[in-house]
Amino acid sequence: MTASFVYDAVRTPFGRYGKSLAGVRPDDLAASTLRALLVRHPGLDPARIGDVFMGDANQAGEDNRDVARMAVLLAGLPDSVTGTTINRLCGSGLDAAMQASRMIETQDAEVAIAGGVESMSRAPWVSLTEDGDRVGTALGWRLVNPRHPAEIVVPMGATAELLADEYGITRDEQDAFALRSHLAAAKAWDDGVFEGEIVGVPGVDLTRAEGVRPDSSLEALGGLKTVFREDGGTVTAGNSSPLSDGSSMVLIGAEGALGDTEPLARIAGRGAMGTDPNHFGIAPVEAANRALARAGKTWADVDLVELNEAFAAQSLACLRLWPELDPAKVNVHGGAIAIGHPLGASGGRILGRAAHALQQRGGGVAVAAICIGVGQGLAVVLER
Repeated sequence: MTASFVYDAVRTPFGRYGKSLAGVRPDDLAASTLRALLVRHPGLDPARIGDVFMGDANQAGEDNRDVARMAVLLAGLPDSVTGTTINRLCGSGLDAAMQASRMIETQDAEVAIAGGVESMSRAPWVSLTEDGDRVGTALGWRLVNPRHPAEIVVPMGATAELLADEYGITRDEQDAFALRSHLAAAKAWDDGVFEGEIVGVPGVDLTRAEGVRPDSSLEALGGLKTVFREDGGTVTAGNSSPLSDGSSMVLIGAEGALGDTEPLARIAGRGAMGTDPNHFGIAPVEAANRALARAGKTWADVDLVELNEAFAAQSLACLRLWPELDPAKVNVHGGAIAIGHPLGASGGRILGRAAHALQQRGGGVAVAAICIGVGQGLAVVLER
């Protein structure tokens, strides 16, 4: 077994639902990001790429025919370069990177690309009756098998309310967590923290994530109505991740695979965990614990964490279950509540941010972790 390394990672600025990126097909969006990644490495012969692994959660519209392979062709890569599309819902992009790293470690290839794409603006979310009649659109559970117990077929935001109840997470805590995400992301943009990983989308004038609100306040967040409970609810649009569009790409290879190019970080451990679907938000806890154990690390070794913020309640529940982790190490440059959560692309974003952050700080250990609807979590440990 050889080691696998993150050599580079790029992503688009994430757009809000129906806004700047809504006019871009997901296959074009993925192709432009893939092309931008390769432009940064002119010495890499694209024919050496063993495979392109791409996460995509919806796969019901323009991304329905193996969007990874379509992106490879649209990006102008050689026909010999293959592409496979992975669907592990919100964890699709991180799963893509995990599979690419295994390919490298088993020496099936020296170089692979992983990432993901999602156009939530362009995805056709259609719900049908049992008779096949179209009844509207929905996010989350769709075309549900009637054999599933009714108690698990609930909106994801409703499960965030359940976690808030179970772990005693207040509305004020959630709003404060959301505000921290916005302010940290805004400061990171202003300070140029993301400059090394952001690539534009041709024909689109978008240089920053559209969801970041530097003028947000606790007062403004506190004035928003709850979404999933009328009485006693705590989860709002303000303390949840928004519907988003975007793509991300990560270049993964063996040691020395890119000549003199120095890797950003080594992939030191991976972990996956399943839970009761109504507790999917805390599945990253054990996934990260497992990844750390496989890397030979403990939480005392960890310098930073990129935890995908599906909901503030979900993220805070994870922190309750990681008592040894200093919350100040988590999402120091903001998270998905501010930056956005285009489902298939988010795993590549958090892994890429963790790798770039390790380079920026000169070394250390990072964890990238993500919760996944219907009760799963994934995590990757990076070391530099």
